[in-house]
Amino acid sequence: MSTESCAAPGAPSARPARLPAAVLAALLGAVLLVLGTAGAAGAAEDRPGERIADELRKSPVFVDPSYRQAFPADQQRRLAKKIKASGIPVRVIVVPFISGDAWGGEPEKMVDVVRDRLGESRQKEAVYMTLSRTEGFLNGYEFPRDGKHQAFWGVSAVGHQEDMADKSLYAKFSRALEIVKSGDGDKQYEEATKDLKGGDRPSADENGEDGPSPLLLAALIVPALAVLVVAVLTVRARRSRTSVRAPFTSPRSVFATARKAGVRDLRKRAQRELLAYNEELLAHEPGDAGAAAADTELLQLSLDAYSAAGTVLDNARDIPDLAGVLALLHEGRDALRRSESADGAAAALPLCFFHPLHGPAAERVRWRPLGRRESLHVAACGDCAAAVGARRAPEVLTQTHEERRIPYFEVPAERSLWAATGYGSLTEDSLTERVLRGDFTRTR
Repeated sequence: MSTESCAAPGAPSARPARLPAAVLAALLGAVLLVLGTAGAAGAAEDRPGERIADELRKSPVFVDPSYRQAFPADQQRRLAKKIKASGIPVRVIVVPFISGDAWGGEPEKMVDVVRDRLGESRQKEAVYMTLSRTEGFLNGYEFPRDGKHQAFWGVSAVGHQEDMADKSLYAKFSRALEIVKSGDGDKQYEEATKDLKGGDRPSADENGEDGPSPLLLAALIVPALAVLVVAVLTVRARRSRTSVRAPFTSPRSVFATARKAGVRDLRKRAQRELLAYNEELLAHEPGDAGAAAADTELLQLSLDAYSAAGTVLDNARDIPDLAGVLALLHEGRDALRRSESADGAAAALPLCFFHPLHGPAAERVRWRPLGRRESLHVAACGDCAAAVGARRAPEVLTQTHEERRIPYFEVPAERSLWAATGYGSLTEDSLTERVLRGDFTRTR
């Protein structure tokens, strides 16, 4: 698969001229003034997050009315007392997650919205515990992400501990709090899931020699094991390149619900994300005239990413295009984050190569497409990295090409910007640059 640029020889660049950092925010505000009413409409969708944030200011435990029979008020108060006694800024949020809700059915998105409404900075210490989309499991999120409490793994461990089976929500969140207090969540997760992992699995060696064929392995697996596979597939790993594991819970089948109705839902999500990114840009305070050239370049990239995402959204025809909008916004947010960093923060990995709707990648993996001799180093989420490591086929984003459903990356590169770039995994230049120079529209 070629990863060469699709630009026509000699084609002029569509990238705007760079502007001094001191005037960028004012210019952006003038250009985006017409979006005021759209921003107001989008604000209505933030009300659930605002309501949760308001309640968390009163108590560290919020339980949606739909769960109050399963998690009564007296148990909520007892858990709140335990949290306060721990001295750790833990927040428990118990709400249902449904595709199409205010946060797209994603617990992590809900946590991000609530933290924003609470005005918490990236470095403010906090531990959030939520329900997982997998029944019986919990999710944990810690900030800063490399925090000392090991909440991500520790909270996930609760769903695998045998003595927690069929226990109440109060009991499960209490156990999660105990693990967070102990600070050994990684160890407890390993202990709770040791029976699920089996022995070390072989991987392709650096000489390119393979083990058994994936088709042969599939033919030898007892059909009944399919149930176990579904039970132990990993949830998306936290957004960190240092983590190579993921909790053994069911994967998010984002694409499974993204057919006809899914395109509309994803378009709405992309619109909301674009508006939210607009607010982030407007809230950014540009540096003084003496700002470093690198910071100015990153800020320019963050603005360009907004323009590129709008271009793709206006012309998006299917889910791969809409996923491209989210990939561009991810790229822009990362550039904005790095422009604000005082210590030269490294660039984040792009979205998952195999299925960008899985979210940001956790690591890069070596992967060889079936039937090909050459291998690629691509960015993968926790689920897909685990699948590749175990010689399973990862879930991939597909699209229709010549009346057939095929993986998006098998579409000829000259017909798809996403196939040519792997949503950022296969190129050195940015997706933003390619869209602004016309690569996206040329493939339409």
